Amino acid sequence: MTTAPTEQVVTVDGQDLRVAVRSGQAGATPLLIINGIGASLELLQPFVDALEPDKSGDVIRFDVPGVGWSPLPSRPYRFSGLCRLIAKMLSALGYGQVDVLGISWGGGVAQQFALSQRSRCRRLVLVSTATGATMVPPKLSVLRQMAGRQRYVDSGHLASVAPDLYGGSARAEPERVSQAMHGNNHLGPPRGYAYQLAASFAWSSVPFLPRLRQPTLIMSGDDDPIIPLANARMMHRLIRGSRLHIFQGGHLGLVAEAAELAPVVQEFLAADPTG
Repeated sequence: MTTAPTEQVVTVDGQDLRVAVRSGQAGATPLLIINGIGASLELLQPFVDALEPDKSGDVIRFDVPGVGWSPLPSRPYRFSGLCRLIAKMLSALGYGQVDVLGISWGGGVAQQFALSQRSRCRRLVLVSTATGATMVPPKLSVLRQMAGRQRYVDSGHLASVAPDLYGGSARAEPERVSQAMHGNNHLGPPRGYAYQLAASFAWSSVPFLPRLRQPTLIMSGDDDPIIPLANARMMHRLIRGSRLHIFQGGHLGLVAEAAELAPVVQEFLAADPTG
């Protein structure tokens, strides 16, 4: 059973944010999802649909400033500033403490949120992400693709690069990636993408990951050209008591393998922290 999300625009410090909330179990901790670079909230709809509403709280998604239907911010931002904005957005929505799931670029924001908004983050799920500037890098050809957004603009180009860029099921079914990127994603202005790149430039979580105390689940595909698996292993070593889950798939596992991964996330969020 799935429940359709409700959408609204939340204004925080003069910034409009497009937000979608899917109702869940009353009293359960809400789940905040922070998406990857250039991706609007629609991209992870398959994962949200795979989460069982009666086994989780509300699921909150939003378009980062300058992405999707959230307008450009007045100036570039840093992860720390974005985390303050997210905290105020949650307050405006009436939420206190939440669980946080971040994927790829959004995983960096999630790590920063767990540090700088410690009291607002109960548990942390990091999917297909890394430590920023200190990460184990991908191939140069992959970095070149990530530096621009042509894959979001040109479906033909995306189909040609998807196998080597996203790995996993994209190697055999690149058309699935094209459908997800071009059929279920609203592309923001070029400057929005540039602001996301700038926010992550020179940022690193390595110095503070040992200080995180939230129960943390780290998930990574075994065939992820963008975020090599070595990064998940490094974060697992740095975050005390964290759990590492390696799945068969690539960078878009949360979309392509949603039915497999959603129960893993829900089990972790529902587990007894003393168990």
